[in-house]
Amino acid sequence: METLESRLPSVFIVRPVQFLVGVCLFISLLYGQRDLTILALLVLGITILADIWSRLSFSGIRCASVLDKYRLFPGESAALHVRVKNAKFLPVWLQMSMQVEGALDPTAGENSFTGDCWLLWYQQAHFNWGLLARRRGVYRVGSGHMKVGDLLGFFPREKRAEGDTQVIVYPRLVPLKPVLLPNRDFFGSPGAKSPVQDPIYILGTRDYQHGWPARHIHWKASARHNRLQEKIFEPSEQKKVLLAVEVSQFQKANASERFERTLEAVGSLAVLSYQRGYALGLVTNGVVEGGPSFLSTGRSPQKLPAILEILARLKMRADESLADRLYRILDLPWGLSCIHFSYDQDEGTRATAQYFSHRRNPTIFVVCASRFQREGDGHTPGGKTYRLDEIRLEEAQKP
Repeated sequence: METLESRLPSVFIVRPVQFLVGVCLFISLLYGQRDLTILALLVLGITILADIWSRLSFSGIRCASVLDKYRLFPGESAALHVRVKNAKFLPVWLQMSMQVEGALDPTAGENSFTGDCWLLWYQQAHFNWGLLARRRGVYRVGSGHMKVGDLLGFFPREKRAEGDTQVIVYPRLVPLKPVLLPNRDFFGSPGAKSPVQDPIYILGTRDYQHGWPARHIHWKASARHNRLQEKIFEPSEQKKVLLAVEVSQFQKANASERFERTLEAVGSLAVLSYQRGYALGLVTNGVVEGGPSFLSTGRSPQKLPAILEILARLKMRADESLADRLYRILDLPWGLSCIHFSYDQDEGTRATAQYFSHRRNPTIFVVCASRFQREGDGHTPGGKTYRLDEIRLEEAQKP
């Protein structure tokens, strides 16, 4: 769809030309020129009628827009639907354009978010555009900008529809090598083999067996079945993973590209950990636009989308050290394992390592800087260190 430009369809709507037509009308009346009088009256009548028509055009115009998806990954597209209704008897000319900011581009076959049409009495028009997400971030799909006027488009009038919509683009998911976490399960038996049951996660009910604790009786289910029912609990799995992102080093090095690659790895690792049934959490010292910088560990279905949304909102700007933020967090659970992402190792990294070492939380460090060299056996105080290129399969497979 080609971009429509604002243009004047006729020279007769220009004020100086209208003044000259008025002068011609006066002269034609003065000298009795019948044909010239009819022509001048016709031009002035059309322009006056079109002006009045245009002033009444916005009356009864209703506009509504909706997106089929508000959360995307880079490379995915969403459909933007705009409906405009002319709820009056007067037909109008309409030009609609949508303001879309950031890395949301039109899909293939489209060049802009602009279209025009004619609306008859009580008629509706539908505009459909595709939004293609290019990179991570939070972007605004602005309100529609309408131009409405008479059918000839002589006197278009502009109006902005109300309402903005946010589109969240998650980090791109990339293939990763498996990162082995220290086993912190009770009795060495993870998942369904564990003798420890989690009283929070209830799988269902069954007939009550004599000798089992009475506190496990499900009284509502018992009343419904007219016999005692007991709760069936999900076996307790103790793997809890905290993803930590150190932002200040990327900010100092102005390494925006490496910062994006690191967030891609963090988001991909969160998806893999969620698929394995781990309890997930996230902490960062970066500025999160419109969101929290810490998310406690848990296994709820909303945990993974919440982590990906924080990564989408995260800016490459730190407001405090990561160690200071961790010391202010008092509800880190027992048995937590941490995977720490940073640009390089410095005093802040060592302070974070000492924090987790003091709490006896095993930690894995992932460093992004290509100039990083391991010292000794590749361990830092408190955990093993990897380079980012080593855990990203797409980088490890390059010659």
